[in-house]
Amino acid sequence: MPETLELRELPMTTHATLDGKSLEQVERIAQRRLRQRHALVIGLRVLVLIVTLGGWELAGRNKWIDPFFFSMPSLIFLQIVDWFQNGTSQGPLLLQVWVTLEETVMGFLIGAVGGVVCGVLLGRNKLLSDVFSIYIKVANSIPRVVLGSVFVIALGLGMASKVALAVVMVFFVVFGNAFQGVREADRYMIANAQILGASRRQVTTSVVIPSALSWILASLHVSFGFALVGAVVGEFLGSKQGIGLLISTAQGAFNASGVFAAMIVLAVVALSTDYLLTLLEKRLLKWRPAAF
Repeated sequence: MPETLELRELPMTTHATLDGKSLEQVERIAQRRLRQRHALVIGLRVLVLIVTLGGWELAGRNKWIDPFFFSMPSLIFLQIVDWFQNGTSQGPLLLQVWVTLEETVMGFLIGAVGGVVCGVLLGRNKLLSDVFSIYIKVANSIPRVVLGSVFVIALGLGMASKVALAVVMVFFVVFGNAFQGVREADRYMIANAQILGASRRQVTTSVVIPSALSWILASLHVSFGFALVGAVVGEFLGSKQGIGLLISTAQGAFNASGVFAAMIVLAVVALSTDYLLTLLEKRLLKWRPAAF
């Protein structure tokens, strides 16, 4: 009888060992496939960039498009190099980037904080929501370019008018997401917290805001881009320094290479800040399961 038990247990042990090995192999295969897919995505991105820039350069050199109006990648690169070496007509290029970035960050922070606070307050208070909803809709319907002109007239050509326009651009995006996130909070969790004796403030800070955090952080990616647009549009309408003024000056001189070069600088700034916001989101949302 013991011999029979040993014979029966042996295949089970061997099968368990094989299962362990097979799981490790599956995990290695999955990781290798993920690395291969990541390399494929990077390769395709580089290929698309090379084809686009190469086709653009080829079209410009063969006069299929007019380089005076559409420029060429080589001319744009030379323009950026010239700005770094000799500066722009408004001063050093990095100074223009810093001015625009400072306006963007200030407008982003003020607009984001204001949007979150107002979104949570109106989302948690039905009376305030009913009273102010019509005014928020009216304010949101006003074209931003019109507001930019008003801010330039009222606040002058300095930083204040650009920050104000950036705040307006950011506020409504963050407010809408914060308001909706508060309204979408789990009612059962709120009820359980109230049953356990949590006050209204404790429910808001411990249940509602964490529940709406995904909505709020998702809006930050978009809203920073809007803040950058607001700062650049404000500079375009009237300013003393900044990338917007650089674009306006290049446009006035019919310098297509300068316009595209400024756009590339803006794209680099936007991508860099979006990367930082992504790191912040991952740090604040460690509890959220990874997306596959």
